[in-house]
Parts: sequence; structure tokens; C-alpha cells
Amino acid sequence: MSHRSLLMKILPTEFDGQSIRRVFDQDAETWWFSVVDVVQVLTGSKSAKRYWSDLKRKLAQEAGTGQPYEQIVQLKLTATDGKQRETDCAQAATLLRIVQSITSPKAEPIKLWLAKVGYERMQEMADPALSLNRARDTWQQHGRSEKWIAQRMPARKPATNSPTTGASTTSRPGKSSPSSPTSFIRSGLA
Repeated sequence: MSHRSLLMKILPTEFDGQSIRRVFDQDAETWWFSVVDVVQVLTGSKSAKRYWSDLKRKLAQEAGTGQPYEQIVQLKLTATDGKQRETDCAQAATLLRIVQSITSPKAEPIKLWLAKVGYERMQEMADPALSLNRARDTWQQHGRSEKWIAQRMPARKPATNSPTTGASTTSRPGKSSPSSPTSFIRSGLA
């Protein structure tokens, strides 16, 4: 690895009982994950390197470039034989795009989650009060006090019907309501 190796920490993690190599770039405060490890976990393939090589070629052809995503870098990670080998690594956002291209039952829950989150963000763009509600819920889940939350939340008027959806701005994303992602998926429209 280049001079960046001094600024990075290798800290493996596990998903579904399998190891995924990851590296933390301390300067950029960014995690890089081994793409092959993620492919292995999601596909169960005995030849994850080959699966990734074929998928990468397919994605590059679809993109019309030699590299499917600009955010894939090669970093030296410890292989199963104990040697340092250059490995394709990607940040979380790029990995999520790759996951969308993997056909595997294990990838489906992640794809559904991505669709749900994407739909919620679209709703929040139309009605920003929903994002404030999501932030409040998240802070409460993290154990923040009401005083702590109130200091960070803008003063708001009482909830009214949203002009864009007709839904109450006090509804919580993820809860079942006529326009929630879960009802959207259950209705067969997803």
C-alpha cells in the first residue's frame, strides 16, 4: 500500500457469521470494505472472486467504461493465506449499489431496505417535517433527552395536513399509514 497505509486501520467485522475485511481511513474518516467478502457473504459462492470479476465486467459494459464505479480502489488486505494482497474495496454507498446487482436471496432484504429508505427520503423531500420526525425518533432511540432534542430541533407550528400528500406531518416514517413504504410494498406496487 502507498503512504496511506500508515493512516489506515484494518478492522475486520462479521456479517451473518462470516468475516468481512474492512479498513478505516483515519484521514478521510471513511470505511472501505472488501467487495469480494461482501459478494461471498451474499452469494455463498465457492468462487466469490470469479463472481465479482464477472459482475464487475458486466457492470462496466453496462456503464460503457472500464470501471463500473469510480469509488472502487485496491487496498492491500490480509488474505486467508496470511499474505497481503491487493483487494477491491469500496465505501458503503458503492457497496449498496453493487448489492443491487447481486441476484441472491440474501441480498433481497438489503434491496427491500434500500427501496424503503429511498421511498422515505422522497417523501421527506416533498414534506421536510417527516425528516424532522425521523431525526427525533432516531435521537430518542439513542437515548437522548427531550431537552437535548429540543435544543437541536427548530421550533414548529402544530401539525397540519401536508399540502403535497394530504397526510399528517406527524406521521412517522416506517409506521403503517396509507402512504408508508410498508403499505406501498404490501400493495404490490413495489
